Amino acid sequence: MQELNTLKDWQQAVEQSKNTPVLVMKHSTTCPISAAGYKEFQTFQTDLPKYCVIVQTSKEVSQKIAEDTRVKHESPQALLLKNEECVWHASHYDIQQSALKKATEPNA
Repeated sequence: MQELNTLKDWQQAVEQSKNTPVLVMKHSTTCPISAAGYKEFQTFQTDLPKYCVIVQTSKEVSQKIAEDTRVKHESPQALLLKNEECVWHASHYDIQQSALKKATEPNA
């Protein structure tokens, strides 16, 4: 999993979603609920690229994600991008292996 630290990193992930879906996780390092969601996301087995944004250290990136995807910021939050658009998102305790699996199935 790669960390998105800059707006350029975010833009590259969006660009990559034109060719293959990408998963993005917004994670708060001070929140126990976020820690649980992060663990689910981190251990989710997939061939899709996975990215993480630490909201405390990359606030500008986190805000840009909310702006670009039109998905209200929450943390923890998982998003699936396809063709530069957010096609699925979940937050808090909804970030689970089963939800990630369902969202990333080819015919989802």
